[in-house]
Amino acid sequence: MSDAAGPIQSSNLGPHVVGQRVVVRRVLPGETGPSGGPAMTDVLGICESWAEGVAVIRREDGSTVEIRTADIVSGKPVPPRPSVRHRVSAREAESHAAPHWPGVVREPLGEWELRTEPSPKGRVRKRANSCLAMGDAGVPLGDAAGVVLDFYRARERTPMVQVEVGSDEDRWFSGAGWEIVPGGDSLFLLGSVSRAQRLVSPGDATLHADGPRAHAAIPDQAFAKASIDGDWLGVHDLYVEPEVRRRGLARAVLAALLEWGAEQGATTLWLHVETDNAPAIALYESLGLSVHHGCRYLTPTE
Repeated sequence: MSDAAGPIQSSNLGPHVVGQRVVVRRVLPGETGPSGGPAMTDVLGICESWAEGVAVIRREDGSTVEIRTADIVSGKPVPPRPSVRHRVSAREAESHAAPHWPGVVREPLGEWELRTEPSPKGRVRKRANSCLAMGDAGVPLGDAAGVVLDFYRARERTPMVQVEVGSDEDRWFSGAGWEIVPGGDSLFLLGSVSRAQRLVSPGDATLHADGPRAHAAIPDQAFAKASIDGDWLGVHDLYVEPEVRRRGLARAVLAALLEWGAEQGATTLWLHVETDNAPAIALYESLGLSVHHGCRYLTPTE
């Protein structure tokens, strides 16, 4: 029996869609539709096979449907359903950064979070010394901005907010005269720990873990840090010495952290990367990560 499409089937379907998510409209033999013609129904799912005149579609509930290709009226591939991890809000995604800096003081402002390091080591990090202005502040934005100003000025810090790019908060603060902090725009990338593991090869990195945090290093060449929050593994501070870049060292330290994270039960991988760091973005995309949202920092005009 031929695997070719039936006479009225869409040319978008055929054996080439095996493994893809598709929607298929088919005739229900022997049944009459509301208009008196043949009854039809749609099936949405992953095409598992297309052979011997039969297409097998696995629905999202796990059940399978066998459809004679002669009964298919039309259909087409459709985009994959967004993963559960990509359906979380930017606020929820950003909350998984908390274990990165255990010494950071956090005070709630509704769903916002005022963050500061009482005794920062080295440079003052923007993420640890800014207000996470995502979600509902519980008060009008003008009042919330006043709280932010008072909080940081009382601690002799520059007031700063971290916002989701294009959000209501981004537009409000920009409209109120707050300026974008140069070099602060970044992407929040999400991916699968298991998929990333399959795309890196174990190297010579040494791992040191301390509770929910770990760091991996190849002495004098490369290092990175990670933290666990539930089943989310966050990676940060990845660095490779300039003279030894493009030798797979970044993948080696990432492999060590991914293995550690998987052992702790992590399934979701996330990280921030600056928007102008093209080599890093290319590396992370090659490991299956994709953009969840963009964020930036704003500070008031003095």
